[in-house]
Amino acid sequence: MLPPSVVEAVARDMVDCAASGRSLLGLPFTSREFTEILGRAETYIRQLLAIPDGYHVLFLQGGASSHFTLLPMNLLGNLRQADYVETGLWSHRAAEAARPWCEVNISARGNRSAMPLPDDWQISAQSAYCHITTNETAEGLQLHTWPEKIDVPLVADMTADLLTRPVLMERFDLVYASAQKNLGAAGLTIVIVREDLLGKSREGTPAPLDYTLQATAHSKVNTPPTIAVAVAARMLEWITRQGGLALMEELNRKKSDAIYAIIDRSGFYRCNAAPPHRSMLNVCFKLPNAELDKRFLAEATAEGLLDLGGHVDIGGIRASVYNAVPEQSVSKLVSFMTEFEARRG
Repeated sequence: MLPPSVVEAVARDMVDCAASGRSLLGLPFTSREFTEILGRAETYIRQLLAIPDGYHVLFLQGGASSHFTLLPMNLLGNLRQADYVETGLWSHRAAEAARPWCEVNISARGNRSAMPLPDDWQISAQSAYCHITTNETAEGLQLHTWPEKIDVPLVADMTADLLTRPVLMERFDLVYASAQKNLGAAGLTIVIVREDLLGKSREGTPAPLDYTLQATAHSKVNTPPTIAVAVAARMLEWITRQGGLALMEELNRKKSDAIYAIIDRSGFYRCNAAPPHRSMLNVCFKLPNAELDKRFLAEATAEGLLDLGGHVDIGGIRASVYNAVPEQSVSKLVSFMTEFEARRG
């Protein structure tokens, strides 16, 4: 979801971008106007995340899943092994995608109700990096504790929760996130990578997929996803004007807490995620049986409460309360849940 003001700004850009008399749809990536958009997006993201010196911000095509393979292609160097912390469906997929390219060491494995904490990770000093997923959208789990220090570079898939809360960026060596959750439109992936991780790409890595070449070319080895970058720039500006990441976290917790509250006081709705590990962005729950899940989704859709189905591999209900979801939407969902339980419980 995008805020109405961002949608309106993008709509204006589609007609006349940056008072250039040209539509964003036809803006060359080599133009002065797009160069300024790209620079503005990078400035905002550096300020919001307080990114230290020595990190590159890349604006790349595709989704985060493509980077499941690109990570070992770009980061292995002369090493053959990488560590993966399995916390749910997406971290499992990341590990499986890396197996054709390197030896995968599962340093810790959680379950569908809790994530393994950093003190329980068994990191191998022979690994090129350790990969984690900070928010598992399918199970509704989120990592709330960062490791102080590990012996290998720490790589994080933050697709679901980048820009939803302050992050100690210096704890991470590479962070990546596709844009469609909190940053804008689908088709863009942000990669924030520390300088000394570059120069390790596998021979034969295609130039558009090579982090080192993209860093040198300022994300312009090939045509970047210009429209998605422009939407991200508008969204980053909106987050900044709202008050930044501390306020985003406060609002997101308030929204998810309201839904968790009705689940916890009900014997009808059931959340599998243990409270210390619950996501503040993806509230996942089920009803007493699959038939009631279907009724809930059908009736919610009729009330204008959309996209509440759980991940296809998990089922159930999932309420995603990303940055731009307004509190009014959550209030409407909570009212619907109360009324549905009264009728069906």
